Amino acid sequence: MFETNHKLVLASASPRRKELLAMLELPFEIVTSEVEETSVTATTMQDYVKGVALLKTRDVAQKVSNATIIGADTIVVFDNELLHKPKTREEAISHLTRLSGKRHAVMTAVAIIEPNGLETTFLEETAVVFHTLSQELIEAYVASGDSYDKAGGYGIQTVGTLLVERIEGDYNNVVGLPLAALFAQLVARRIIQFAKE
Repeated sequence: MFETNHKLVLASASPRRKELLAMLELPFEIVTSEVEETSVTATTMQDYVKGVALLKTRDVAQKVSNATIIGADTIVVFDNELLHKPKTREEAISHLTRLSGKRHAVMTAVAIIEPNGLETTFLEETAVVFHTLSQELIEAYVASGDSYDKAGGYGIQTVGTLLVERIEGDYNNVVGLPLAALFAQLVARRIIQFAKE
């Protein structure tokens, strides 16, 4: 369906991003970045997440030559506060208790660095509304271990979907990679073409 003459590299260790990018059925490699995300300072959440995505992507671009690097970062924002990946059971319970019955934003920034050094970044935002959660459900979900490697303390593509009443926007963005928006950028930049018969 699609073809590319670019060597594509995904700058992410996320199995969810790998699965999403694989839907394009184009070959790509995975090279992870070793950057410290907390080194990014910004005045807005949008600038912060874009800064982290660009930091990760630039780090990988220095390791791999003659490739188009795609990097991303996803954050959960509630009440203008960043809800990081929880490190403890208490933190995970706290995140989910705060999100219970409320609306929050999931923002994913994507950075693309082409072999000539040209950088493109864009941001996709999805609103997520949680059901009002019982304490039993919160504790059972946290006990499953699913909270720990996920921004905001939940994964929409796992049993965490039970916490979500509805979303407004791109589902894949909440998973971690806004594939339709990324595809549009890659086509616009002529990194991907439609395959000829």
